[in-house]
Amino acid sequence: MTIETIIKLLLINALGSLQIFCYSLIGALILGVLVCFLRMRKFFLVRLITQFYISVMRGTPLMLQLFVVFFGPGLAFGVSLGSGYKFIAILIAFILNYAAYYAEIYRSGLVSIPQGQYEAANVLGYSHLQTFFRVILPQVVKRILPAMSNEVISLVKDTSLAFTLGFAEMFSEAQNIVSNYANLWAFVIAAAVYYLFNLLIAFIMNRGEKKLSYYHE
Repeated sequence: MTIETIIKLLLINALGSLQIFCYSLIGALILGVLVCFLRMRKFFLVRLITQFYISVMRGTPLMLQLFVVFFGPGLAFGVSLGSGYKFIAILIAFILNYAAYYAEIYRSGLVSIPQGQYEAANVLGYSHLQTFFRVILPQVVKRILPAMSNEVISLVKDTSLAFTLGFAEMFSEAQNIVSNYANLWAFVIAAAVYYLFNLLIAFIMNRGEKKLSYYHE
């Protein structure tokens, strides 16, 4: 098998990896906001349940969570969800896992804002929504971007775990090529694609950090 053919096959299957990444990122970012606010509620039971969820998601392997989401309904309830459930199960596991991490990142950003910021906004006559969106949120985004960058890059690499459920994505195709043709170039090229994509994400995030910086060089 030629290198050109390997590149073509890997890029075709990279679309599966890209789908997992995009849908998981959007879902986790949104769910993370909800989990963050529930985590910061004054109601003890709500906080306890949210803390338990975060603890489980961060304390168990993502691969195990993939298996639980995919095989769980069938083993627990005898429900057969068909092959189409495979992609849905992957998204559910990824979103639930990464939402827990994002929620803690959001929370760390929010609690790092001095109370004086809220009091100053109140003195200026800002409503709660105005205070959050005009005063607090811009500062939170600036503070959490470095941590978010690390998690987004981790998500890119973790998409390769979808191969454990037999989903066609780039890493599974590279593994098939190496197994069937004993051609290690498939792994080298796959690694290069992951690296270049992460390089692009790091560049975008760094640009975002500079845009939000109070001082520009």
